Amino acid sequence: MEYPLTNVHPEAKIGNNVVIEPFVTIEKNVEIGDNCWIGANAVIKEYTKIGNNCRIFHGAVIGAIPQDLKFVGEITTVIIGDNTTVRECATINRGTSAKGSTQVGSNCLLMAYSHVAHDCRIKNYVIVGNATQIAGEVDIDDHAILSGGILVHQFVHIGTHVIVQGGSKIAKDIPPYIKAGRDPLNFAGINSVGLRRREFTNEQIYAIQDVYRTIYQKGLNTTQAIEVITAELPVSVERDVIIDFVSNSKRGIISGEFAEL
Repeated sequence: MEYPLTNVHPEAKIGNNVVIEPFVTIEKNVEIGDNCWIGANAVIKEYTKIGNNCRIFHGAVIGAIPQDLKFVGEITTVIIGDNTTVRECATINRGTSAKGSTQVGSNCLLMAYSHVAHDCRIKNYVIVGNATQIAGEVDIDDHAILSGGILVHQFVHIGTHVIVQGGSKIAKDIPPYIKAGRDPLNFAGINSVGLRRREFTNEQIYAIQDVYRTIYQKGLNTTQAIEVITAELPVSVERDVIIDFVSNSKRGIISGEFAEL
């Protein structure tokens, strides 16, 4: 198929029904799935794989080499799932030898001027707001929402069903199901609106609240809180997701100094 006024490498693998607008550059060793749309002036660099039904808007750059001094030219990748949208001038860098790839899941939205650095793992249904900058080796779990203008420190882990206030600086892990806000960033309650939109029951939300009361309102350190939660609160999927997240946090979780439930 011919794509007028584009620079598409003959070895790139382009799926069916793909629209590529003028002045797009697609390098070799690129795979693009079916029914994608690539807007004018987008650049898709070598070793990038994009799933089906994705939209890459004007001026986005996907697959550029990582901005990391340990990178010495090794073959690494960017992998993007199905139904994901990358808006204007967003950037996604390749991995390094640390993990080998940068991954963005399915049904995600990366808004204009956002940046995803090397070796990040962004799961499914994640929204990254305008101009939010995500440093290297950050993990973001399903259904997380990062508002605009957020700075995310390297190695941070952001839990599932989290929503984070715009303009925040994230230097510690954000545990699942919560709102994070204020300055400095703190626990700001349960993301009850988001959870109800995703059909969590009142009973599930109340159980999540009980877990966070123990973590943030009883004057316990996290080790003590996990022991109390494990011993005293009923077993549930949500309880165990929180226990696993907090127990395995490498940077420590955000403060609950102003916790309200």
